[in-house]
Amino acid sequence: MTTLLHIDASARPGASGAVPHGSHTRRLSARFVERWLARRPETQVVYRDVGREPPPPVSGDWIHAAFTPPQARKPWMQEALQLSDVLVDELLNADLIVAGVPMYNFGPPAQFKAYIDNIVRVGRTFGFDRGRGEEPYWPLLADAGKRLVILSSRGDHGYQPGGRIGERNHVESSIRTAFAYIGVTDVQQAAIEYDEFGDQRLSASIERAEMAVDALVATLSGHDS
Repeated sequence: MTTLLHIDASARPGASGAVPHGSHTRRLSARFVERWLARRPETQVVYRDVGREPPPPVSGDWIHAAFTPPQARKPWMQEALQLSDVLVDELLNADLIVAGVPMYNFGPPAQFKAYIDNIVRVGRTFGFDRGRGEEPYWPLLADAGKRLVILSSRGDHGYQPGGRIGERNHVESSIRTAFAYIGVTDVQQAAIEYDEFGDQRLSASIERAEMAVDALVATLSGHDS
């Protein structure tokens, strides 16, 4: 049975098209999951809304606890890592991760950065050994067969690679880098642009992104149509 981890990171509480001023990324991620379940109804879906309930940012205590061997951790260390352990377990159990991540000031929201900081864990999602010389780090999920879909939205346009302001887009690239570090390299993406224009260009971009989502579902679920 496939397990799909559905993550939303937008601060907006509802989906565009359903509520006024709703989130485009919530719209796309919900569409993906709905259409996926229509094809694969046996899929187990785990939902994590880091936009409305963000993980706490990494603290000094968190770092101390994470880099302490599990058998040597004190109770306060276990408490400091409790939510991180839950988030890592969700990730480890997932076959497919679908993340709705809007662009905030050229990068992902702080809420999603906090999520990444909580799942990039020494001994759990990446390994570290000083005895390996110049390459002490290695991904622990490289052979797990996990797939990631990033669904984003932007106020302006031209943020795609090679676009008019593509060099300013640090959303997908930063997420891809972090997930590749732990071994998740099978990544697909789609995005809505022109949000701040609010005209026909936005409508057309939404339509293109929704078609891209449908195509991704068809491909990733193993169907051609």
